[in-house]
Amino acid sequence: MHTITVILIMLLAVTVSGLLARATRLPLPLVQIALGFALVQFTGDSVPLDPHVFFLLFLPPLLFLDGWRIPKDELFRDRGMVLELALGLVIFTVLGVGLFIHWLIPAMPYAVAFALAAILSPTDPIAVSAIAQRAPIPKRMMHILEGESLLNDASGLVCMKFAVAAALTGVFSLGEATLDFLWVALGGLGIGIAVTWIVARIKGFIMRRFGEDAGSSILISVLIPFASFLAAEHFHASGILAAVAAGISMTFFESGTLMAATRVQRRAFWDTVQFILNGTIFVLLGEQLPALLDRSIQTVADTGHSNPWWLLVYVLVINAALALLRFTWVWVSMRISVYHARKRGEPRPPTDWRAVAAMSLAGVRGALTLAGVLTLPLALNDGTPFPARDLSIFLAAGVILMSLLAASFALPRLLRGLKLPEDEHAHDEGPARAAAATAAIHAIEEKLHALAHDRTDAALYADVAARVMEEYRRHLTHSISGQHDARNAKRTGEIERKLRLAGLEAERGAYRQLRREDVIDDTVLQRLDHELDLAAARLTV
Repeated sequence: MHTITVILIMLLAVTVSGLLARATRLPLPLVQIALGFALVQFTGDSVPLDPHVFFLLFLPPLLFLDGWRIPKDELFRDRGMVLELALGLVIFTVLGVGLFIHWLIPAMPYAVAFALAAILSPTDPIAVSAIAQRAPIPKRMMHILEGESLLNDASGLVCMKFAVAAALTGVFSLGEATLDFLWVALGGLGIGIAVTWIVARIKGFIMRRFGEDAGSSILISVLIPFASFLAAEHFHASGILAAVAAGISMTFFESGTLMAATRVQRRAFWDTVQFILNGTIFVLLGEQLPALLDRSIQTVADTGHSNPWWLLVYVLVINAALALLRFTWVWVSMRISVYHARKRGEPRPPTDWRAVAAMSLAGVRGALTLAGVLTLPLALNDGTPFPARDLSIFLAAGVILMSLLAASFALPRLLRGLKLPEDEHAHDEGPARAAAATAAIHAIEEKLHALAHDRTDAALYADVAARVMEEYRRHLTHSISGQHDARNAKRTGEIERKLRLAGLEAERGAYRQLRREDVIDDTVLQRLDHELDLAAARLTV
């Protein structure tokens, strides 16, 4: 009963956080962390957090969803930059920050310092997505950040694993580390893709034989990331990368025959899951802070200082070191891109310092860092306590909080007025709509010929088909004109959207009035309301 009560209280906190964030205009993750901190002060006890359970319950579905929804063309187009950040920057950070942490805190052994740097190196897709809801991050930059955060966990976690092994045994093998990394990364990606392909084939076969059930389809989409994660972990590969690969491959393997109603329900369901899990992660982080602070104050004397305020100094300085190394790496990467573009005779990519600074600040740490640092062993092989474990956990939690604060408040100001080149694919929507409208008109004409052939009510069929095709012809006209004046077409579409939404709200009000007058019953009202919801959803996507 106590566990159920705790879960309900946390769900209530997540619900209240959305209201408080809108009322105070504070970043949602920070509001949720503050609520978690307040809950501990009220209840007097934090939720015991098992990192392995945390990994399994929270990360697979969220990473799967991010991989599923990330634009694939943009991810593959910027794969060079993504891999530089996800692999090269992680190793650069582990070496640089690991040496710096040992210099800053000599009581922390090299192996422990490198382990802490390794788990601080990956950015978190959940935290990045949360920040993007507040900061106006340009689309291409956001896609690079998402791609980096989806892939850099493997390199960070493998580096941490070998740093911990070195702390436990005093032995490190570069060759063994390289082979292990290749299996963890490639094995995880391959298993995630294989699981999705197998499930998609089985699901498609069942749907063709027995029809589609919306509830089952949604539940299958929920089980795929867990199946991928568990299968990869069973073979000692990266379960997190398996969940990411499963999400990315869903776009390519999923059957395109799903009913529209199923897709609408599934999208709404996953939006709710994302909100709940994201919010719960940050509330849990807030709940852990008081206990982490108490244990870290007890161990701060090991660093040679008696004042607990040195903990804040450590967090600020380590966060600054992470940002500086990230800024340096991104700036060098952009200069290399400029050099290659010049050699190919292409226009020079922009290297505005604010764009580089924004990429640096947007490297937010989150749930992955917290869960990873909690897996540090309690003791060494000889039974002695693991050196500076509590301090490492507190520093990781402090860096998470500080990176969220910096990104939440500095990014909107840094990006204000920043001009980035538009994506060359940004105006492909007009031709696509025109091609779709033309295909629809031809299909309607063929269907009309098949349905109305030799029928006495052929005129009725022709009249209905003419009205349907007129709507598509209007879309076709707007699409073609939009190719000549994209800005005017966009403005026209926005005006039409507002007018249609106003019309839908008027329809909804009329239905409500008819129900109050008992002209229609609740069943009819619910069906009509659902139709209006679907129409409004198409206009607000």
